[in-house]
Amino acid sequence: MSLKSLIEILKVSTRLGLTSFGGPTAHLGYFHEEYILRKKWLDEKTYADLVALCQFLPGPASSQVGIGIGVMRGGILGGIISFLGFTMPSVIALIIFALLVQGLDVADAGWIHGLKIVAVAVVAHAILGMAKNLTPDLSRKALAILAIAVVLLWKTTFAQVGIILLAGVVGYFLFKQNNEEETSGLSFPITKKVGVFCITLFFGLLIVLPVLREITSSRLVAMFDSFYRAGSLVFGGGHVVLPLLEREFVTTGLISEESFLAGYGATQAVPGPMFTFAAYIGTIMDGWLGGLLATVAIFLPAFLLVFGTLPFWNALRKNGKMKGAFMGMNAAVVGILISALYDPIFTSAVVKPVDFVFAVVLFSMLAYWRVAPWIVVILGVVGGVILSLL
Repeated sequence: MSLKSLIEILKVSTRLGLTSFGGPTAHLGYFHEEYILRKKWLDEKTYADLVALCQFLPGPASSQVGIGIGVMRGGILGGIISFLGFTMPSVIALIIFALLVQGLDVADAGWIHGLKIVAVAVVAHAILGMAKNLTPDLSRKALAILAIAVVLLWKTTFAQVGIILLAGVVGYFLFKQNNEEETSGLSFPITKKVGVFCITLFFGLLIVLPVLREITSSRLVAMFDSFYRAGSLVFGGGHVVLPLLEREFVTTGLISEESFLAGYGATQAVPGPMFTFAAYIGTIMDGWLGGLLATVAIFLPAFLLVFGTLPFWNALRKNGKMKGAFMGMNAAVVGILISALYDPIFTSAVVKPVDFVFAVVLFSMLAYWRVAPWIVVILGVVGGVILSLL
């Protein structure tokens, strides 16, 4: 792969990283416009197959699609460069925001309260779209309701992992997908041997990191473990990482709820993947180096899963039972996100009737008037300041 091609990948992905607002679905639209229609790096069918693969994997789907396109264009190095271009603009912006917030008293600030109300609107909007697509029938609605009950009534990290696994088992037997459409075979410059190594490393780190955390009692190892686990267990997109990170860092007292939700609100105002929220949390905890460490930790599973599954995707996508398992997991994800909408987001942001009215207005702007998320964030900040003066 020539240096010129790698520079081109970096140039295009960075432009997308600076302009791709609106969440994972919007990112895929931007990718389609740039990579398929303008650059013609992939054909329509190959792109659709790659998106299907990344939707099946845990982690940030849009980032994984970007990595996959980079791999197809420039090998493993191309995948890494594509990721850096798409991700680093928002990482840098959130690290700077976190450094500014550290010097302020955010607990009672009106603009912070406004960002918390923005979080109510944004997550509710995300749930609306996800529920429509991922829980269309009564069986999957039931799994979502079960997930809500388990997560809210059994407040442990294992509750979220357990309900996702249980939903996967139920889906494996209940939602058999036997009607396979004709799809084109994908070809990637990654060998099956490399794929096996990456998958082994993915599961190995899930096992080894908690052990190292206990043995070393190191703050940095503990942080890396928490972010790596969050990046490994998120099905359904960036918003679902919220409850996992909240239980890892807020309930343990490592970061205040006000700072956490302020960062989540600010993440809506920057382009790029939602997972860059980790850069903000890491910076709040351990400065800019902590922000970079958190970014590496939360995105590492995405790399390992993409590199590990690409060589085997053609066989995996033909397995109807595996597709059913993913359907069950995605239904549970909807329930987990609804539980996060209630606690901590709604319970901490909506304390007066006027807060609820403001949240409804912001939600309507996103869902019905199609206002850009960054505009909604600005209006939320301004509205929060005004509400604090009433």
